[in-house]
Amino acid sequence: MSLFKARDWWSTVLGEKEEFDQGCLCLADVDNTGNGQDKIIVGSFMGYLRIFNPHPVKTGDGAQAEDMLLEVHLRDPILQVEVGKFVSGTEMLHLAVLHSRKLCVYSVSGTLGNVEHGNQYQIKLMYEHNLQRTACNMTYGSFGGVKGRDLICIQSMDGMLMVFEQESYAFGRFLPGSLLPGPLAYSSRTDSFITVSSCRQVESYKYQVLAFATDADKRQETEQQKLGSGKRLVVDWTLNIGEQALDICIVSFNQSASSVFVLGERNFFCLKDNGQIRFMKKLDCSPSCFLPYCSVSEGTINTLIGNHNQMLHIYQDVTLKWATQLPHIPVAVRVGCLHDLKGVIVTLSDDGHLQCSYLGTDPSLFQAPKVESRELHYDELDIELKELQKIIKDVNKSQGIWPMTEREDDLKVSAVVSSNIDTVSQATDVEVGTDLVPSVTVKVTLQNRLALQKAKLSVYVQPPLVLTCDQFTFEFMAPEMSRTVAFSVYLKGSYTPPELEGNAVVSYSRPSGIPRVIQCKFRLPLKLICLPGQPSKTASHKLTIDTNKSPVSLLSLFPGFANQSDDDQANVMGFRFLGGSRVTLLASKTSQRYRIQSEQFEDLWLITNELIIRLQEYFEKQGIKDFACSFSGCMPLQEYFELIDHHFELRINGEKLEELLSERAVQFRAIQRRLLTRFKDKTPAPLQHLDTLLDGTYKQV
Repeated sequence: MSLFKARDWWSTVLGEKEEFDQGCLCLADVDNTGNGQDKIIVGSFMGYLRIFNPHPVKTGDGAQAEDMLLEVHLRDPILQVEVGKFVSGTEMLHLAVLHSRKLCVYSVSGTLGNVEHGNQYQIKLMYEHNLQRTACNMTYGSFGGVKGRDLICIQSMDGMLMVFEQESYAFGRFLPGSLLPGPLAYSSRTDSFITVSSCRQVESYKYQVLAFATDADKRQETEQQKLGSGKRLVVDWTLNIGEQALDICIVSFNQSASSVFVLGERNFFCLKDNGQIRFMKKLDCSPSCFLPYCSVSEGTINTLIGNHNQMLHIYQDVTLKWATQLPHIPVAVRVGCLHDLKGVIVTLSDDGHLQCSYLGTDPSLFQAPKVESRELHYDELDIELKELQKIIKDVNKSQGIWPMTEREDDLKVSAVVSSNIDTVSQATDVEVGTDLVPSVTVKVTLQNRLALQKAKLSVYVQPPLVLTCDQFTFEFMAPEMSRTVAFSVYLKGSYTPPELEGNAVVSYSRPSGIPRVIQCKFRLPLKLICLPGQPSKTASHKLTIDTNKSPVSLLSLFPGFANQSDDDQANVMGFRFLGGSRVTLLASKTSQRYRIQSEQFEDLWLITNELIIRLQEYFEKQGIKDFACSFSGCMPLQEYFELIDHHFELRINGEKLEELLSERAVQFRAIQRRLLTRFKDKTPAPLQHLDTLLDGTYKQV
């Protein structure tokens, strides 16, 4: 809530149940009077075009009939209105109206009235362009450095830029990788178009590059033609801002420098011509519109930013200079000269509230009511103050901030995984097949410094790994006491887990009652889910890992999987998962590469992850710190998507089978009821093959 409110100079409400957006408002001398007085042009999604010239008798007056110069229903929704030199052969200003499938350029003129009704205004269609694609927004300027005229660029909903040289269509270009259209602006100093793509990055395209790029009508050409033509559309510069943009505005107050302003969902950016950040400001409220304009201080720029809290903030660079309250949420804001009054702020809401206001500190007539006074008893106040201070002191003692070392010393948790597989496997109810499923013992030790109550230990592993016991409770632990628990881990399902890391979490309460949580991670051995296997020379899926160090013998990396009968295991090693699938690991003799291959794509991950971890541990023991792994091939997205499709198909089939089972169960119960009725009947009747139908339904179930 601002202390000051925007002072209402003139306001009106447009139509009934009409909708407006940021492109629906424009201020310009559209009728070419030459006196420097702006007119307010407003278009709505209902197709109404209105032009206002407000001149209130006194501040705060509502709209009079003579304030509206023109109101025309154009039938099609109006997406954006702009004023510029859009007609060839003249430098007069004309009005461009963008519809979803059409661009129209009008001339606005007025004739002096001879009676009290005043002047009469009308619009005349100069030309129009029917669009082949649905339009989103447009921008205009002297593209290519032309003098005395403005060209128009329209962005379609599918990411195509269509350039019109006044009455003629010039060319169309698709923006590379376009998914959703963003705000569009033109920089005359760099002769480039600036937009924000769906990748949440600001992109700049030179007009000359757009003009000489491959035409949009030839988008379906072959890849060979694209490589040979040399006319691919290349972005000039990009900047990742990490959020969607609401609007873009380019400000240039002199020919030496210009700034690109981008309004994001949470931040406000100012960029240089080359895409470098000049400054940025994190906004406290969700913005709805903005407008940069010149500042009285040299080298700075003022910016109006409206937000969804019905506030209008004025920033000088990143410093908040003024905040004022509006009666509505603005979706568009402009500054102009109206009725010889410079700097009038014009705001438009999405439901048609149009207001002209100015910033001021007019005093409010509201006066706060007097508070009833009461006698003060200082002795009672001193007693109450001491009681409150004692409560605060006790709370600070019980909830004080201890050093992190003391918190950690309250309880220490350590986990030790046995280096050998259990002699007698603890696996029960396994679904792996004919293989003997091994298990490994893990011991977790708790050492506490203080007395603890109701300490609870929870252990987590990735499925299909399971624990013989995953919950342990300690009702009371005396100071300087150590408790150790042991449990076994084994593989229950026939598929591989995503990782072999487990997590032990202990939750407890300090003597003061403050809860604490501490955790400890442990790593399970690979031989828990994998056995030595025969290497395979061929495989459907292969993955190559590049390193910056000489290859290491696989026998030293995986000592538990060495096969005595094979002498070539220094470079080749086979693994067989308990589920039955096989993976082969190869180390290159000449290059610094390792290859993992398997018949199933999902089996590659676990061995790849284990290889990288063991290589890092190996070189850390050698004292080498600059070891690095890399993958230079193409991302195997096709195989990943195939697995997703297969999983989705299985889910669909599972739902169909559940529906079929439900239908057969209902049918089975209905037949049972019919048979039971026949058997209870005193006069026996033929079964009419109900027993056969019952038997067939039972087999289907």
